Amino acid sequence: MRWLVLALLCSCAPAQIDDSKLVDLTYDFDSKTLFWPTAKPFQWKKDAWGMSPGGYWYTMASFSASEHQGTHIDAPIHFAQDGATTEAIPLKQLVSPAVVVDITAQSAANRDYRLTPADLRAWEKANGRIPDGAALLVRAGWGRFWGDRKAYFGSDKAGDASGLHFPGVSKEAAEWLVKERRIDAIGIDTASIDYGPSRDFIAHRVLAAKGIYNLENVANLDKLPATGATLIALPMKIKGGTGGPVRIVAILR
Repeated sequence: MRWLVLALLCSCAPAQIDDSKLVDLTYDFDSKTLFWPTAKPFQWKKDAWGMSPGGYWYTMASFSASEHQGTHIDAPIHFAQDGATTEAIPLKQLVSPAVVVDITAQSAANRDYRLTPADLRAWEKANGRIPDGAALLVRAGWGRFWGDRKAYFGSDKAGDASGLHFPGVSKEAAEWLVKERRIDAIGIDTASIDYGPSRDFIAHRVLAAKGIYNLENVANLDKLPATGATLIALPMKIKGGTGGPVRIVAILR
């Protein structure tokens, strides 16, 4: 699937993509964007807005943001000393076949649930082997809480990340993915691939050490099938960045 998308994008003739096959997996960046408790919020302000002295309409605004808020990418350097920075992630790694592993039932029963190797093996039993170069997306059903800080994070204490509760990826699942499969990326519809109570961010560390980047606060995973979509995740190209805002779209088959 990846080669087909790249071929369409690089074709000399304009490629026609059915709009109904496009799914936006990105939340808006605005005053309501959720951010890590110890980070600064997204800020946007109008610098010029209205009719110019020359008599024509003109607008300009500025923004500031943490690299790790809203729908964003974690470059490997975020948790691996020699890992790739945001601009150094190969473009081919940002276009991937998407597989969606659904843990909504487990997460509804346990806010601190972590994806396990058993979940991954069960997914493969139903859908086939996770393909090389895939972006593995974990659906915990957390998108229903977006916009509600307390429900989404499990705590709404400003500046305090000690009481967070949301699902993530276990150390064992991360190790299974790097040892048994060859994925390019992992994403989740929560604030972090490590579950809320984590203090060592071990899933980040295991995956980053192998050059696997993360996508966090991914929107609309309920609109994707388990297989058959192509993911395109294009971050702001911040030189030396540890991450950054990312526009993620999926193309359905």
